Amino acid sequence: MQRSRLARKGIAALALLGFSATFSAAQGRVDARQLSCGEARALVQQNGAVVFTTGRFTYDRYVAGERFCPVGHVADDAWISTRDTQSCRIGYRCILDPWDDDNDFLRIPR
Repeated sequence: MQRSRLARKGIAALALLGFSATFSAAQGRVDARQLSCGEARALVQQNGAVVFTTGRFTYDRYVAGERFCPVGHVADDAWISTRDTQSCRIGYRCILDPWDDDNDFLRIPR
């Protein structure tokens, strides 16, 4: 009887763990349009990098500083629309370093 109860509790715990992992993986990006400017900026500062939904079909990655950018990229000021303003300085976006000659192979020829 005791083993049966422990086995059921163990199975229930595993099921709950699996459900929570699935639920967290299924959550979408944070919609910046639903946050105030201060909330969105704080989220970037707290996490270092955040992917925000910025429109119906658009999203982008915003960072707290250049150390969150990949090699060959630099931080560039980023402004987005939030719930309370059309122009909120959220932090930075990572862009290709325009002064880095090693990035030439990544650029599209014109």
